[in-house]
Amino acid sequence: MNKIDLLQKIIDESKKIVFFGGAGVSTESGIPDFRSANGVYSLKLDRNFSPEELVSHTMYERYPKEFYDFYKKHLVYPNAKPNFAHKYLAKLEKEGKLSAVITQNIDCLHEMAGSKNVLKLHGTVDSNTCVNCGKKYNLEKFLEICDKENVPHCSKCGGIIKPDVTLYEEVPDQLTFSKAINEISKADTLIIGGTSLIVYPAASLIQYFQGKNLVLINKSQTEQDNFANLVIHESIGEVFKKLR
Repeated sequence: MNKIDLLQKIIDESKKIVFFGGAGVSTESGIPDFRSANGVYSLKLDRNFSPEELVSHTMYERYPKEFYDFYKKHLVYPNAKPNFAHKYLAKLEKEGKLSAVITQNIDCLHEMAGSKNVLKLHGTVDSNTCVNCGKKYNLEKFLEICDKENVPHCSKCGGIIKPDVTLYEEVPDQLTFSKAINEISKADTLIIGGTSLIVYPAASLIQYFQGKNLVLINKSQTEQDNFANLVIHESIGEVFKKLR
């Protein structure tokens, strides 16, 4: 039996699938993995910043102009549309096969495709909050303000508007993490796709899986390949296109 047929058999026989995904799920929608972005050289600070540094809490606090410039250019893609992977997962949920999508991505493509139970470990670009008064801004309003100001300020009180995403050096939302642990621990099949499983604490979630089938779908090898029942080194969208 080839790998695609085996994956189809696993899905057909599963009653509670959980999908855990990373950047590779959204790259086929034209959203690049931000780690592939070039660092930015700041003339003012006379140094290069790596992508990880640019989306850190330190950068947000000390160099907000550079932070927001990188954030808008490399993490926000308002025109992106769901690809086949997003749509297939929404279909599995609708059929009652899939109980949750757990994602490291901060876009809204799973929700746009129709998925209902989406647990976003690192927050979402579609929600932004004034750090002073708590006023909320959706992505459209946030970008409108960003077009006029290098650092976005609240129209109500003048405070800085911060994206509701988990920056480096920040602790992910613990309630979302607890829900993800609960879903994974109850799953009979865990499909991991489009992630190299190197970002912690998200990558640690795999240890809570106690079910029957662990499936890894990623273009490159991961440190967990040896523990999986099935490993497919292809893009997630192309693999899902071969299923029914």
